[in-house]
Order: sequence, then C-alpha cells, then structure tokens
Amino acid sequence: MKPRHETEIKLEIRDRKGLKQRLKQVGFRVIQPRHFEGNLLFDFPDLRLRKGRRLLRVRFEDRRCFLTFKGAPLHSRKYKIRQEIETAVEDGRRLTAILESLGLLRTFRYEKFRTVYLPRGRTDLQKAPHLVLDETPFGDYLELEGPQRWIDETARQLGYRPEDYITLSYAALHRQKCLEQGKKPGDMVFPEHKC
Repeated sequence: MKPRHETEIKLEIRDRKGLKQRLKQVGFRVIQPRHFEGNLLFDFPDLRLRKGRRLLRVRFEDRRCFLTFKGAPLHSRKYKIRQEIETAVEDGRRLTAILESLGLLRTFRYEKFRTVYLPRGRTDLQKAPHLVLDETPFGDYLELEGPQRWIDETARQLGYRPEDYITLSYAALHRQKCLEQGKKPGDMVFPEHKC
C-alpha cells in the first residue's frame, strides 16, 4: 500500500454566520452534517510518538470508529504535510483495550463537533479536496485539506491570507491556549460530555 500524505491547514473562524454564507457563495455544500467526534491519542510510556511528532489516534464518530497513524510532518512553513494511514475499526472499545494491553497509554482526549463540506461538483470525500468546520471547546476552526494551490485559493475566497494559516494540531493549539490563559493543560473536552 502506497502511503498517503495529507496536506492541510487550520484557520480560526472570526465570523461563523458570515463564513457559512460565504461557503455557500463559493460553492461548498455539506457532505456530512454536524456530528460529534471523540478522539483518544495513545503513546508509549516514554512518549516516543509525541517526541517524534507522530500520533496514534482512535476516533469515535457517530456509530463508527477509526484508527489513524500520522507520521511526523514534512518540513513546510505554510502547510502541515504528513503521512496518514487510517482504517475503520469494528469495535473501538476493544481496540482501545488492546492498545492499553500492549502497554500504550491514553495521553490526550479531545472532542469536537464537525461539519464536512465538499466543493461544487465533487462527490468523493476520499479523493476530493475538502473543508471541515470544527467546533472545539476553545473556539471554531476551519480545516482545509487538499493540494496547496487549492488550499491557497479557497482560503483567499473565504477572506484569509497565508499569515492566517495554522499548522498546529488541536492538542498543541489546546496546550497553547491553556498556557495563554494561565490554565493547566488537560484534555480538550466540552464540560457537558463525560465520555
């Protein structure tokens, strides 16, 4: 199997209502309605994955579950480019138990509500560039994933500049926001969810 590399950026949403109108104007349509995602990151006790800027994630999404490995980002100042291997899993709770039995630790839990959009004329989420709107406990973000030229053009159409691009993971963004607010970084969860 040939490794797949994803190229993406995040953009902080400044005006959510205006953004949704703009998405319609430039031809985006919802392909997956707003849904809840719970994510668990796993690592070895020596944190070798985090230290190597890699991750192993179990994602619970509606009634589906996915196991994802992401490699260390390639050197790029503007975009996050990294290897991604993902597969659907039949039973996420059993998978979690297997990983823990192998000695891996849950190192971070994060939650978000996600809405997935595709550009006009596209139907295949796996092959098409796409945009997601993520509502997190510390703010709302867009993620644009696709070819660099498409990312730049889409960001421009939505009123963003390259200086607005964010390449940090949600875990890193969460840590950064907590430190800015003088809070101890912990899991990134909504107060009302007790997963």
